[in-house]
Amino acid sequence: MRITVLGSGDAFGSGGRFSTCLHLAADDGTSMLVDCAATSMTALNRTDIDRNGICAILFTHFHGDHFGGLPFFVLDAQFVTRRRAPLTIAGPKGVEERARVALEAAFPGSSTAKRAFDLHFVEIAPDRPADIGGARIDAFAMIHDERAGPCLGYRIGRDDRIFAYSGDTSWTDQLIPLSRGADALLIECYTVDRKLPNHLDYQTLSAHLHELAARRIILTHMGASMLAWTAELPVERAFDGLVIAL
Repeated sequence: MRITVLGSGDAFGSGGRFSTCLHLAADDGTSMLVDCAATSMTALNRTDIDRNGICAILFTHFHGDHFGGLPFFVLDAQFVTRRRAPLTIAGPKGVEERARVALEAAFPGSSTAKRAFDLHFVEIAPDRPADIGGARIDAFAMIHDERAGPCLGYRIGRDDRIFAYSGDTSWTDQLIPLSRGADALLIECYTVDRKLPNHLDYQTLSAHLHELAARRIILTHMGASMLAWTAELPVERAFDGLVIAL
């Protein structure tokens, strides 16, 4: 499994970074996106990724910096890449209705437009694992903003490897089983020490690092303070274009 971090930034484009979007490619060439932010079409167009080869988009929650690129991806598939293969859109409870509303808000009439490809919707919950694009998806409840959720973190199993991703969250003990035994954990870390009710800060995260039993831990969704902080850390920091080969 090969993960390309197409967007590692926050909602505000701090540091000129794209908002959250991950491209996961399996050994057999199957690929999917995890989150697709409002900036993700620009990020995708800067790569040689075959957009028609993406069989699914898996969303952690429904904020624009994770979900806002969906209408643009669907229109691009319809009018630019001329997609024919079905596209699976997966995510927390309500994903189909959220997608319909987003499509209509961005491009009225697009939710019911006739296309040469079908959209398939799959709801995922902590008690409802799923197979998406050949990957085993196990969900964990995160603490972020229930108005944009339920908000989920995922363990993604493929090619005898496990990739764990927190999505957006403050500290929760659910991060411990999420990370356990993962080959890589991508975890949000928005601020250095400023405490927020819905995001992680490094000071809090560092106190729990010993509990996160992933082989590799990488910080993402970093705001301005984290980007400006030059301290040497015991974990990695993501950047746009980072490739995680598992």
